[in-house]
Amino acid sequence: MATGPRILIVESRFYEDIADQLVKGAVQELTAQGAGYKRIIVPGILEIPAVIRFAVRAMELRATDFRFAGYVVLGCSIKGETDHYEHVCNESMRGVSDLVLQYSLALGNGILTCRTREHAWERARVDGRNFGGQAARAALRMIQVKREMGL
Repeated sequence: MATGPRILIVESRFYEDIADQLVKGAVQELTAQGAGYKRIIVPGILEIPAVIRFAVRAMELRATDFRFAGYVVLGCSIKGETDHYEHVCNESMRGVSDLVLQYSLALGNGILTCRTREHAWERARVDGRNFGGQAARAALRMIQVKREMGL
């Protein structure tokens, strides 16, 4: 049983093989640090900010017993032939950043925005750059920073 902070992992499953590696890295890191977690799956990275807002709102309304100390967002967008990629990347990142600043959230961002599948795979792989693990470490560190600041 986890004794550390409780983390909400919001994962996009659009690229399932990449998502699997991101989640594996994040879960390994959270487990190693004694943190508990809950996973929510969304179709794409554009939906991630909405879920974070739903979680914050549920806590504000005391509509849930789940209290999250931090958040880890995971997913991937790979550039295609149209400008859809730029819109999805910009809006999902903006949405996450806006929520972090508005609600003082401790968040680790593991959303990959890559030009190729190969770039994404290298960044996602646990035995590669392990951005899932990095995002989990960032969330845990930001929880510590909030505590140091008295929040």
